[in-house]
Amino acid sequence: MHEAVDAVTNFIHLGVGDAVYLVIVGFVGGLVSGFIGSGGAFVLTPGMMSLGVPALVAVASNMCHKFPKALVGSIKRYRYGQVDVKLGIIMGVSAEAGVLYGATVQQRIKDSFGEAGSNLYVSVAFVIVLGVVGGLILKDVLKTLKAKAQNNEDEQLTKIAKWVRTVNIPGTMVYFKSIDAKISVLFTIPLGFATGMLAATIAVGGFIGVPSMMYIIGVPGLVASATELVIAFIMGVGGTLKYAMHGLVDIRLAMLILGGSLFGIQLGAIGTTYVKPYMIKVVMATIMLIVLFSRALMIPVYLSKLNLITTLSEGAAKSLTNTSFTIMIIALVVGAFIILKSLLSGVRAEKKLLAAKKR
Repeated sequence: MHEAVDAVTNFIHLGVGDAVYLVIVGFVGGLVSGFIGSGGAFVLTPGMMSLGVPALVAVASNMCHKFPKALVGSIKRYRYGQVDVKLGIIMGVSAEAGVLYGATVQQRIKDSFGEAGSNLYVSVAFVIVLGVVGGLILKDVLKTLKAKAQNNEDEQLTKIAKWVRTVNIPGTMVYFKSIDAKISVLFTIPLGFATGMLAATIAVGGFIGVPSMMYIIGVPGLVASATELVIAFIMGVGGTLKYAMHGLVDIRLAMLILGGSLFGIQLGAIGTTYVKPYMIKVVMATIMLIVLFSRALMIPVYLSKLNLITTLSEGAAKSLTNTSFTIMIIALVVGAFIILKSLLSGVRAEKKLLAAKKR
C-alpha cells in the first residue's frame, strides 16, 4: 500500500504544452543519440526534472524509453556496418549488473534523504561526469583538429589502448572485428559495469561507454557510438524492469519522449555517414559542457531544500531553476544545429559528387 501511494505522488500532471515540449525534447534527444551513441539522457533527464518530475522517476522513465529507441538506432547503424555486435553484447552483460546495483543505490538514497537528496545525487553525478569526460573529449578534439590542420585526420590509438592489446590472459582473449585484434574480456567487465552504474544514476551510460571504448579499447569513434546503442538496449530492458517493480516508471513520459526520439534517432544515424569520426567527439564535448552548467545551477537549490546551506529565497530558487532550464534548451539547440548542419553539408557534397560523375 505504501509503494502504491508513492507511485501516485511520483507522477506529475501533464498538460498539452508539457506533452508537446516532451515530444520536441525527445526528438532532439533522439537526434543526439543516433549521432553520438549516447542515450541523450543528459538533456532528457534534466528536461523532465525541469517540469517537476522527481529525479528517480525521470531516470526510470528515461530508461524505459531508451531500449526501444536504442534498438531502432543500433539496427539502423548496423546496416551501415558501424556496429560491433560481439563487443556490444559482452559489455552489455556486465553493464546490466551495473544497472541493477546502481538502481539499488538510487532507491536507498531516496529512502534515506527524500526527493531533494535524490535530485542532488543525480545533479552532482551529472556535473562530475560531464566535467571530467567532457573536458577530456574536448582536449582530444582540439588535438584532432590540430592533426587535421597538418593533414593527418586518422584517429590515433592512445597509449593505454596499445597496452591493452599487448596483455595476453589465457582463456579470456576474444577477437573484436572493430579493432581487428584480440583483447582480454577482463578489460571490458569494469568498463561495462561502470557504464551500467552511471546509466542507473543519470539514465545515460554512454558518457563512460563511448569514451572507454575509444580511449581504452581503441574502437573508432563511429563504431564506438554505434556499439553503445547495443549496450543501451540491454541496459534499458533490465533497468526498466527493476525500476518498474518499485512503481517509478511513468509510461506517459516515456512514450511522449519515445515518440519524438524514434524520428530523431534515424536522422542522427544517417548524419554519421556524412561526417568525419572527430565530429562525434565535437558534438559530445559541446553538449556535455553546456549541460554541465545547467545542472550545476540546480545544486544550491537542492542543498537549500536539505538545509545543508542557508535557505534560498523563493525568488532566488526560481531564478536558478529558470536559468538552468534555459541553458539546457541552449544545449539542445546547439547540438541539433551541429548535427543537422553536418547532415545537410554531407548531403550537398554527395549530390555535387554524383553530378560531377554524371558529366
